[in-house]
Amino acid sequence: MHNMKNLSAIGRILFAIPFFIFGINHFLMMDYYVGMLTSFIPLGPYTIILTGVVMIIASISIITRKYIVQATLALATLLLLFIVTIHIPHLLNGSDRTVTLIAFLKDISLLGGSLMIAGMNIENKK
Repeated sequence: MHNMKNLSAIGRILFAIPFFIFGINHFLMMDYYVGMLTSFIPLGPYTIILTGVVMIIASISIITRKYIVQATLALATLLLLFIVTIHIPHLLNGSDRTVTLIAFLKDISLLGGSLMIAGMNIENKK
């Protein structure tokens, strides 16, 4: 049982680290992310800053296990918004489909992981 907890902890931390890096990249690569925005997304750079902050805070929350359900549900919501407002429109309008498809599938996978972590932590509280 102890080994399973170690595996879960390692998995949780490995899941959170990329979101921390993605969040920092929202500040360092602002122009790149603004260029990805579609007409569905308001406020341009402010939206990029907000999503970066959410990803950094959620990552820290997941690693420290503080408000982990709220953090993973926030990430799941953010990922769903990325899928619907960025990836699907880019797949439909003929943008670089290979890169877009990879990002689309990555975010679907991360969305599933977010929901799984949230669900596991809700179950553990019962």
